[in-house]
Amino acid sequence: MSTLKVSEGAPKDDVLVLGLVSTNDKGGLAIESGDLAIDTKSLLISLGDMGATGAADEITKLPGNSVRLIVFTGLGKKSKTYSHETLRRAAGAASRSLSGTDSATVALPTSDIASLSAVAEGAALGAYVFSEFRGSTKSDQKAAIKTITFYSKFATSAEAKTVLSRAKIIADYTFLVRDLINTPPSHLTPDSFTKKIASAVRSAGGLKAGLKISVLDEKQLKSQGFGGIIGVGQGSANPPRLLHISYTPKSTVNKRFAFIGKGITFDTGGLALKPALGMEAMKSDMSGAAAVCAATIAIAALKLPVAIETWAPLAENMPSDKATRPSDIITIFGGKTIEVLNPDAEGRLVLADAIVKAQAGKNKLDGIIDVATLTGAQVVALGTRTSAVMTNNDDFSAEFLVATARSGEQFWPMPLPVELRASLDSPVADMANIGDRNGGMLVAGLFLKEFVNPDLPWLHLDIAGPAFNVAKAHGYTPVGGTGIALRSLVALVEGV
Repeated sequence: MSTLKVSEGAPKDDVLVLGLVSTNDKGGLAIESGDLAIDTKSLLISLGDMGATGAADEITKLPGNSVRLIVFTGLGKKSKTYSHETLRRAAGAASRSLSGTDSATVALPTSDIASLSAVAEGAALGAYVFSEFRGSTKSDQKAAIKTITFYSKFATSAEAKTVLSRAKIIADYTFLVRDLINTPPSHLTPDSFTKKIASAVRSAGGLKAGLKISVLDEKQLKSQGFGGIIGVGQGSANPPRLLHISYTPKSTVNKRFAFIGKGITFDTGGLALKPALGMEAMKSDMSGAAAVCAATIAIAALKLPVAIETWAPLAENMPSDKATRPSDIITIFGGKTIEVLNPDAEGRLVLADAIVKAQAGKNKLDGIIDVATLTGAQVVALGTRTSAVMTNNDDFSAEFLVATARSGEQFWPMPLPVELRASLDSPVADMANIGDRNGGMLVAGLFLKEFVNPDLPWLHLDIAGPAFNVAKAHGYTPVGGTGIALRSLVALVEGV
């Protein structure tokens, strides 16, 4: 994790990051250096000669006079103000391009503390490198930039220190999510997942930070009736787990939420075996569990006055002589029976167990949120950068979407049409685990809704596409695990 600093003195680093924008459709350019005054004339001539456009995600590097290197990061079209997400992405693209660099000063438009926060967060998120499993090529990999200094007139303010501290926490726990997603399934099983999260909880302070953790193993899950988790995990040599983290703030508890995250550490499809092409990305099928666990620890690190009960149902969906067969009937925690028509629609089964369990506690919940790489239909509907939100409570959804506007993560509300519910009917059980293929994302949401108390505000976040980036890196987003949903969950809690 890069060290973050803020200063208003003369830049001391030999690398300087500035913004670049387009001023018209004829190739006009302008440099945005925030509070730092610079002579731009000769730089603009060189940038024009190099064909720079100032487009988002564009990085242009020039040798400097007072500094060794000037890095220009695109902000798009010139504006009086730039959105926080524009600043966040530009800062992230710059820090991503500076792997192997010891230090740099970033001078981007930060007219207020919120803008400084966005720049700091973006730069911190972009400074990510995953090389844990490299062997002979590890020495060839450039490390993330070590120190980032933000040039700002707010340098001496208490607010500046606060936003840098928050940016570090957000980046630290986003990196935890990314690391877990990028870890191969040979090294990340349900059991090792729980151990990695337990280690993160200890590092965050454990009980002193208000965090408690517990784990149910396969014997306890079976004896207590968690038929969804057992049914999905029984085909694997790596047995399932149910991880529980609770966070109780030291201060007054304003609200109490439950977070549920799908934790399929690898998904072959079970006996409904997936095609080989693309199956390697199924190591990311635990992205929801990673996001909710890391978000809970981040919320504790930020000392936010909201209690969180987090549940991560963890299983490996494998084909074997013990695997659940199409037409098998399982019993979800709480008693509802499910005909498993498709063993590859497994995420909703483990989530159902955890959703019911989360509502069985003594404390009244103000809301429940599940996060899951649940359906390929999400990608068909919304692509790979926009996640879906489904709900039984429009006010809760609207509150969450306000939080996503602050976090910069892209979510879009989707309906739960009642006419699709009948497709989940089964002639032999209470429900089937699949229904109408058309609107498959919505059908999956309707399945989960059956396990939520109608009076309890609930959000279902389908992050199937955005959780794992198989295209090229962009902004602060690397190839591989992205960490989507963590920042929005934190922003939601911050807004309470």
